[in-house]
Parts: sequence; structure tokens; C-alpha cells
Amino acid sequence: MCVVCFSFVAGDADAASRTRFWNLTTGTIKEFRLAPAGSSSFGKNQCENDPDASVDHDERLDVTGISSGRYDAKIVYASGKACAARGVEVKEGKVFSIDDHDLVDCK
Repeated sequence: MCVVCFSFVAGDADAASRTRFWNLTTGTIKEFRLAPAGSSSFGKNQCENDPDASVDHDERLDVTGISSGRYDAKIVYASGKACAARGVEVKEGKVFSIDDHDLVDCK
């Protein structure tokens, strides 16, 4: 019984230490890249961290290779629409979100 309790606590600790993106936009995202704010050095497509390689509305996505700071996001929806979000604050081990009001330069 204690082994099960320990495993549950360890699992919660692991979940708490993950940096995650919460998609509060109205669409399904198929490409989500981050760059230090003001730069064009976008990293890998974070959607590759998801089993179906996309992030539905109200879904959370594990984000890897990113430290705390402000980032610009490049977002491409399943529909093909592309948008940006600027100056998104990311804190390691926390959840950060983007909603429709954060989106700019949509094409």
C-alpha cells in the first residue's frame, strides 16, 4: 500500500515540475514555436511533444527546452491560419496560457 502512495506522490511532483502551455484560443494548434522576445530565433515545434502532434482548445502541452523568461510565440492552426503572440511570460515548472486576445499578425 505504501508503494502505491509513494508512486502517486512522485507522479504529482513530476507533473508539478513540468512547464506547460494551456491553449485557451478557439482553435486547434498544429505548430507552436517560441523565441526569446524580440528575436526571430524560434525553437522546435512544441506540438511534437503531444501524442497527436496538436493542441486542442483547453488542452495543455508539455513545453521542453525553455527556461523562464519572456517569449514570442509563432502559432499555426490546423486550418492553416498563422498568428503570433508577443511577450508571453513563461516560468519553468508552471502553466502559461495564450488566448485569442493575445494573438496578433494573423494571416
